[in-house]
Formats: sequence, structure tokens, C-alpha cells
Amino acid sequence: MRDIKSMTLEELGELLKDLGQPAFRARQVFSWLHRGVTSFEEMSDIPKDLRARLAERCVISFPTVERKQVSREDGTVKYLWRLLDGNCVETVLMRYHHGNTVCVSSQVGCRMGCAFCASTLGGKVRDLTAGEILDQVLFTQLDSGEKLSNIVMMGIGEPLDNFDNVLRFLELVNCPEGLNIGMRHISLSTCGLTEKIDKLAGYGLQLTLSVSLHAPDDATRSSIMPVNKSVGVDKLMAACRRYFDRTGRRVSFEYAMIDGVNDSDAQADRLAALLAGTGSHVNLIPLNHVSESPLKPSRRVRQFQRRLEGRGLTVTVRRKLGGDIDASCGQLRRKAAAEDPRERK
Repeated sequence: MRDIKSMTLEELGELLKDLGQPAFRARQVFSWLHRGVTSFEEMSDIPKDLRARLAERCVISFPTVERKQVSREDGTVKYLWRLLDGNCVETVLMRYHHGNTVCVSSQVGCRMGCAFCASTLGGKVRDLTAGEILDQVLFTQLDSGEKLSNIVMMGIGEPLDNFDNVLRFLELVNCPEGLNIGMRHISLSTCGLTEKIDKLAGYGLQLTLSVSLHAPDDATRSSIMPVNKSVGVDKLMAACRRYFDRTGRRVSFEYAMIDGVNDSDAQADRLAALLAGTGSHVNLIPLNHVSESPLKPSRRVRQFQRRLEGRGLTVTVRRKLGGDIDASCGQLRRKAAAEDPRERK
């Protein structure tokens, strides 16, 4: 059975052409899929016999709400979606003055092993399809009744480790006949897979690339991010410079503030020297505590920020949202997995 929601408009056109259908049928079916239908029977302007033929050949992916948590503090909504195969992923709806942002997952689990992240506990189960990533946007919008204007790929999983499906998702969500969310309203976060950063640069997309740096030196970064042992900070920074040269889009750097690990004045100075002259933006992230991790949130976020700014960097501190609803990525899935045997581990 073909995954019809992961098909581009052009691929859908070829499928319907093979079924002897006129060209306009592709746009009709594509529109229904991107409005969140869960069966071909809901496509009321499609001939009944064609609906039956499509149902014989294709499957429509859709998630169901397994759990939903709404923050009393700021209205952030965290969804745990159950997929058709029984696995679960998390999606977060965040409300800002500039519009609503949805944070989506790209994999079930993650194999990157970052010490501060709950998503990687238990490892990677599988990649999400492009349609399953798109579903998180579609069904968050449908469930909340609110229009989504921005997407961040910072949920469970490493997006560049699921490169082809993520690129296909970006094409789908950007399509004018679909949700039509512009690339400049999309941010993709990576732990720093340098070959994939170079590959992404070749597409010339106008999205924002965010690199999870979290330390300015190899010793510290390797201790909390195993990926650095095969990459290294210098190699990662070289890839970021190439990305900017090819796309004209400055890279944003994420830096989770961890008490006694990466928050000293000396490390702030090293970070400032590392990023000097790049015009890059640094986003300091107050660490969300993960019960399985010994790492603690830093108490020096503002001091670290002021020291970086004093050395000419543009620095923001991420607004901490959803602190009362298992805010750290992967926590809700872990809780569900412990309680429900349908969730694969």
C-alpha cells in the first residue's frame, strides 16, 4: 500500500493519470489530504469508484491523540500522538505574540545520545514518513482550531538523520496547494551532521538552520554529545560557514545551559571567539530537568548572556514554556511507554 500523504502533487498526478483520471483530480485529492481527512470516503467531490480504487492501493496516515497536556502557566499544548503502527511521537503548540508555532518530531526516538535529552533514551525506533511529520502540523491545527504560522523541527529525533523524508515534508508543507507555510517560517535543528548540512545547503532552501552546539570545545561537547567524537567543533563550524556561503542564511546556535558543565566565564569567552565575525545568533536555553539525567539547569544564564553580549554576539534566552507539562522533549513519550505495552521501546 502506498503512503499517499507523503506523495508530492506531481507524484499524485502520475498516480491518477495511471488510473485514467484527468489532471485536475490530483489537486482535488491533494487538497483533501492537506485538510486532514482520514479516509477516502470523506473526499465528497471525488467519484465513488475512484475513492474505492485509491483505497485499494493507498493508505492515508493520521494520528490520534493519546495524551494532551495544556500548561496553566502559558497555554502551551503538548500532544502525544499515537501513529497507525502503535508508536507515539510528541508535538508542541507554542503561542507567541508573532503567531503560533508548532514543534514537530522527525523520528520515533533518537540515536544521537545527547546526555541532556529525554528523546534519545531508549534509542531510535524508526524514521517518520513525510506524511507523518506533516500530520503533526495538520492535526495540531485541527485539534486546536488555531492557524499555525511557524514550524520548528526540534522535537523527537535528528531531522538530518531522516534526510529524505524531512526534505519531502518541507516540500509538502511549503506547497501553495497545501498548507503553504513559507520556508522562512521554518527552523530545522541539528546536532551537527556535517555531511548532511552540506547536502542541505545544496538545495538552497530559505529555512533557518539551528545548530545544537551546547559547548565551544571538543572535550566538553563530546562529554554531553557523542556525535561530536566523530565530527568535532572545528569541522562543524566549517560546515556552518559553507552553509552560509551557499545559502546566504546565517546559522543560529542553540546552547543549553548546564550547571557546572558549559556555563563558566571561560567557556563564554571561548564561545565568543568561536563565533566571532560570523554574525550568528546564539539562543541560550534554560535546561529542562530530565529525571534520568544527573545534569542540572544552570544558575548563570544571565551572566553568561551578558558576557557574550559584551563580546559582540547577538544573544537571546529562550522563553521557557510548558514547565508544568513534561516540557522536555521525549518525557511524555517515555511516560506513556512505561504505562502502555503498545509503545515500542
